[in-house]
Amino acid sequence: MRFKLILVFAEDAKTDKIMDAAREAGATGATIINHARGEGLKAKKTFFGLTLESQRDVVLFLVEEHMSRQILERIAEVGEFDTSPGTGIAVQIDVEDAVGIAHQASNISKKIEEEL
Repeated sequence: MRFKLILVFAEDAKTDKIMDAAREAGATGATIINHARGEGLKAKKTFFGLTLESQRDVVLFLVEEHMSRQILERIAEVGEFDTSPGTGIAVQIDVEDAVGIAHQASNISKKIEEEL
């Protein structure tokens, strides 16, 4: 099996919706890193030296490569990444090797067979 790592940088208010959408699209789990910071094209506004910005989460999905694109597209749709500036981004990268996922392999294999 080959895998992709989907990295999602999103507003913390949308993390639960993104997780639900990714699971519906075939993701079997994720790791969430809370309280990340980021900056886009424009610097954040400040008020008396305090930055006014929403909290961000980083969500990591290790998914089977045949399912990665549909999961990525679903995440982008729910997160409104292409329709609302500054809401977040998602990228996928190739994974050369992975361990600790043997317990999920049979579940993933069944989903892939259903898809194909």
